[in-house]
Formats: sequence, C-alpha cells, structure tokens
Amino acid sequence: MNPYNIIRHPFVTEKTMNLLEDNKLEFIVVRWADKPTVKRAVEALLGAKVVQVNTFHDKEGKHAIVKFSKETKVEDLATRIGVF
Repeated sequence: MNPYNIIRHPFVTEKTMNLLEDNKLEFIVVRWADKPTVKRAVEALLGAKVVQVNTFHDKEGKHAIVKFSKETKVEDLATRIGVF
C-alpha cells in the first residue's frame, strides 16, 4: 500500500505543538487505517523509527498520534514536513 494514500496531512494546533516535547506528531489518516498500517506508512514516509501509535476519531476524521524513538529529532521531522 502506498503510504501517501494512508497519511493525509499533519494536524497542527497549539495542543499538538506541545506534543513535540514528548517526541510525538499528530496526523490525519484515512478512516480504514489501523495502527500497524499507520506505523508502516509513517516509517516509510519519514524514515524514522515509530515506537507507538494512538488513534481517535472526531469531526475532522481519524487522527493518529505517533510517538517516535528517542534517537529521532521530532523538530527536524516537523520542519521537513512543513509544520513550522
């Protein structure tokens, strides 16, 4: 499966910016994507090791909060994908 078909875009709010301190980023994903699928897609797109994925639904769609390994600099990833 193409990872670009799973991850729609990063979700950026003031609350999600605070997640950067915990080595986490939040994405909007397709509704049918399960946690292992999201993990594989994020690892393929960003080239970083994913430790944990949490998901929830709201009016914007399905959200995935992705926690990266300690070795990963999330600020660099966020800059690379256009969060800043």
